[in-house]
Amino acid sequence: MSLFLSKGVFIKLDVAAHFSVRHFFIGEHSTSQANPESFRDCGYQSRCSPGFTLIEILVAVAILSILLAAIYSTFFLSHKAIEGMDESMMKLQEARRALDILKREIDSTFYAVGDQNTFFRIVDRDVYGKQATRLEFTAFSPQRPGVSRVTYFIEEKEGKLILFKKVESPYRKEETEEADIIEDMESFGIEAKFNNTWVKTWDTSINKDIPEEIRINLAITIKGRTVTLSDISSPKIGRKM
Repeated sequence: MSLFLSKGVFIKLDVAAHFSVRHFFIGEHSTSQANPESFRDCGYQSRCSPGFTLIEILVAVAILSILLAAIYSTFFLSHKAIEGMDESMMKLQEARRALDILKREIDSTFYAVGDQNTFFRIVDRDVYGKQATRLEFTAFSPQRPGVSRVTYFIEEKEGKLILFKKVESPYRKEETEEADIIEDMESFGIEAKFNNTWVKTWDTSINKDIPEEIRINLAITIKGRTVTLSDISSPKIGRKM
């Protein structure tokens, strides 16, 4: 019957057979390439391949910005916390070191009865209602040879209490610069043990002896909180061990 078909019908059957053969050997996925509709929609370029729209790109950029902001904020807060901790630890170490040096100097207190150049004095005073004891004594200090006159006192500068220290010769007048030991003090107190009672004043010109025990109290402010350090010193020079 095909022999009597028209030329147009013959050609149509031949085209159908051609696509059937390609479908058999190449597979289903290539039918889109041979589909005339796809050629009309996309042409011969890859503009119909999957991609990102402008809205998707903007959403991705917004999410990335939020993540970067969160990471930066976390890093900034952590860095600030570490810096604050380092500053607090440094201030606490300075106070402990000052307390240790003061204790050892009091342990080395030297007093000779009848010698006006040797003494031990505790003067009770306050600044703005805060205890600010003045301590003067003669001792063997590592800062200079022989006996030295050591003075600890509190002064107010720019609204802050600062602990100062001065070391000089007890036998001659000399100009000695004051060294600031601790800044932003809350209080500085020295007490002497007398008849099992802690007293806030002492003078060897009256008591004719140095105390057996001296209690040292340092209070500093760290991040708005008051930290108090205490220790007890026992002068050993001239004492029976």
